[in-house]
Amino acid sequence: MKDPIIQLKGLTKCYGSQKAVDDLSLDIYKGEIFGLLGPNGAGKTTTILMMLGLTDPTSGSAFVCGYNATNNPISVKRKVGYMPDTLGFYDNMTALENLVYIARLNGLAEKEIMKRAIEVMEIVGLSSAMNKRTSTFSRGMKQRLGLADVLIKEPDVIILDEPTLGIDPNGVREFLTLIKRLSKEQELTVLLSSHHLHHVQQVCDRVGIFVKGKLLAQGNIDTLSGNLFSNKGHVVSVTLAQVVPQAWPLAQELRQWETIEQITINKKTIEFECKQNITPALVRFFVEKEYDILGVHQKDYGLDDIYQKYFEDIN
Repeated sequence: MKDPIIQLKGLTKCYGSQKAVDDLSLDIYKGEIFGLLGPNGAGKTTTILMMLGLTDPTSGSAFVCGYNATNNPISVKRKVGYMPDTLGFYDNMTALENLVYIARLNGLAEKEIMKRAIEVMEIVGLSSAMNKRTSTFSRGMKQRLGLADVLIKEPDVIILDEPTLGIDPNGVREFLTLIKRLSKEQELTVLLSSHHLHHVQQVCDRVGIFVKGKLLAQGNIDTLSGNLFSNKGHVVSVTLAQVVPQAWPLAQELRQWETIEQITINKKTIEFECKQNITPALVRFFVEKEYDILGVHQKDYGLDDIYQKYFEDIN
């Protein structure tokens, strides 16, 4: 496996007796979109600030693009683009003027600035609004301009802190699609910090569950759900056209199947907890018994289920 582009080892940050980040170890690889998921106050932003060299860890280390963030913060900043949860632009300037100003602050060659600024405006879908003052921009447009701001210096890593905050659903979908496309086309590594589970699940390759300063788990959705819900096996719900009585005669026959562990009847819906996926066999069973099937649903454990399960375990 390739060396990680972000490597956190035992990263800890204390404020007095309070541990904001507690012994965090995490590897993130080039081209990956990693979601740092947790509630407000979990320590996500503090972690990001240590990765950027903007605050020193109490102990442990953060290596980003091969540089120790504490010892070489300037080198890290040259390689990393950071978009905080609250964006600020000069309202009396146009989007293009703001971007040109940022490019100069980042030390881009003067002869390349205008071309690069226009290029990233097109990438984020703001080419038609580049000459409008940012005071007229919606929250979603400002997020896109913030992304252009991050991309102007062609970073290897971009860090987005709550990037979908305050954007309407359509804007969120477009923004996340853009992030995914950029990561794939430019092999950008993306660290996305959020408490919006659905948004994270849509775009991230892996996630980390971060609660009270601790990383409780990390992995892709399938791995995490498998680890947490393996004892529940496969859950299949079959909805019929007719109501099934609690004393359903065929329930006893189905309970003889070795793969079925539990049957729950709720009016027209029968839920099966099984050791393995037997959905096709169940459908055949009901068809052979001349039942009309209205629907079949296989339970998939998503990020909501995973997140709630971890909260149950720590509370």
